[in-house]
Amino acid sequence: MPTVLVIEDERDLAELVAFHLEQEGYNCLIAGDGNSGLNEARRHRPDLILLDLMLPGMLGTEVCRLLKGGEQTSSIPVIMLTAKGEEIDRVVGFEMGADDYVVKPFSTRELMLRVRAVLRRSSEQAPKSTQLTLGSLHIDTEGHRVEVAGEEVQLTSTEFKLLMNLAERLGRVQSREILLQNVWGYNYLGDTRTVDTHMTRLRTKLGAAGEMIKTVRGFGYKLEEA
Repeated sequence: MPTVLVIEDERDLAELVAFHLEQEGYNCLIAGDGNSGLNEARRHRPDLILLDLMLPGMLGTEVCRLLKGGEQTSSIPVIMLTAKGEEIDRVVGFEMGADDYVVKPFSTRELMLRVRAVLRRSSEQAPKSTQLTLGSLHIDTEGHRVEVAGEEVQLTSTEFKLLMNLAERLGRVQSREILLQNVWGYNYLGDTRTVDTHMTRLRTKLGAAGEMIKTVRGFGYKLEEA
């Protein structure tokens, strides 16, 4: 049974979300501020974190950055919950490593849909071929490890899934809509700029190997071996 950690300072909202999560069959933990949320994540290593942005003690963006930079917590998917719905706020959240973004007020039905989708894609089995090398880029699909020129690159679960979708279809163009369906696991309720934001971050992390990811103007992306 998956465990979800809710880091939210509005106690009533946290308990409401926890109630619906438990109704869906999940174990649920609650933390009321950034510092305790970070400690709970490190202690229990939940399967998913629902993270508010405006937290006392430590902002959610900083909590997310520390989680994604930690060896034991980097692979835990994070859904950000926030009242900030502007594009720049979503971009900042994704740049910190968030896997999804839900704007308050939200329906619990939508939130449960996103929780199921994120958990589903994070638990999917790796492809049968466990090692994939493209130029200086090496992907260990079973261990979820990526190396460029022998140096390990830390990717979020979403970034890894995005890279795998391109690598498994080497040379074939993938539209933004298809990538949203394959990587996010459902018809994303936001817009396709989400793909662009993640792709920019992925290219940056891959360094020179990121140049293999080509933009096909007006359509999407493809991976070409150098």
